[in-house]
Amino acid sequence: MKLLKSGKVKDVYEYDENMLKFIFSDRISVFDKIIPSEIPRKGETLCKTSAFWFEKLEKMGIKTHFIKTEGQNGMIVKRFRVIEKPTIEDKNYFIPLEVICRWFVAGSLFDRIKRGEIKPEVLGFEHDHKIKYGERIPKPFVEFTTKLEKVDRELTEEEAAKLAGLTKEDIERIKDLVIKIDQIIANQVEKNGLLHVDGKKEFAFDENREIVIVDTFGTADEDRWWDKKEYEKGNIIQLSKEFVRQYYRKTGYKEKLDKARKKGEDIPIPPLPEQLVEETSKLYIQLFERITGKKLPQI
Repeated sequence: MKLLKSGKVKDVYEYDENMLKFIFSDRISVFDKIIPSEIPRKGETLCKTSAFWFEKLEKMGIKTHFIKTEGQNGMIVKRFRVIEKPTIEDKNYFIPLEVICRWFVAGSLFDRIKRGEIKPEVLGFEHDHKIKYGERIPKPFVEFTTKLEKVDRELTEEEAAKLAGLTKEDIERIKDLVIKIDQIIANQVEKNGLLHVDGKKEFAFDENREIVIVDTFGTADEDRWWDKKEYEKGNIIQLSKEFVRQYYRKTGYKEKLDKARKKGEDIPIPPLPEQLVEETSKLYIQLFERITGKKLPQI
């Protein structure tokens, strides 16, 4: 097989002219940086979690690019064209956007709120509401960012439509589908004691320009999860890669990285301590089991 792309987490191979093969590695990334530490069984949990969601959506009539899994950490998927400048006339292509849907105030959203970049009324709050970290947002907040650029860049809906060859109707269809999928996720995981806080999704158009969900979603990498019982007690317990992000925030690395990037510079990310590597591996395994309700086989 020909290696087409080695990403932050997945390696993408040409399976044949109509299919790709994803190999989910044990690499881990935060802030668009690959950490020089591998997390045992991480790739396996991501592959199996992704397959679980694809199979569930297919049963509910939602189109996906999933074909089958292969081995412990391999997945065969339908292949779509990558077009540099797609138009509203094009079909069968990858939509070069990430779509983020947020249900609670967390992560970078809270940072932007504190900086005054996002006003309370945009999220559905009263204009004088003092937003707190962890609050449930009155209505789902959907945003678009770039996908094929080196560092993700936030886009307005108009910018997203222009960049990806979308009509206003396409934008609304994608937003509606994202919310529908997230409702399916919430229904699944809340019975297992989880809250789905936010997550990103990617899409393509098929030969009929119908929307197809692609890549991966609903995993510990793409999405943020909290413990439901603890949240109801007023505690926020991070159960996703946010656990790792918070480590780099506490050490001051994230602040240094932000300052460097504003100057057009970059700084390397240090490895995780061994104890955190072990804890993170356990977290990925436990989260797979809580999301899917299945046990990961012992090795």
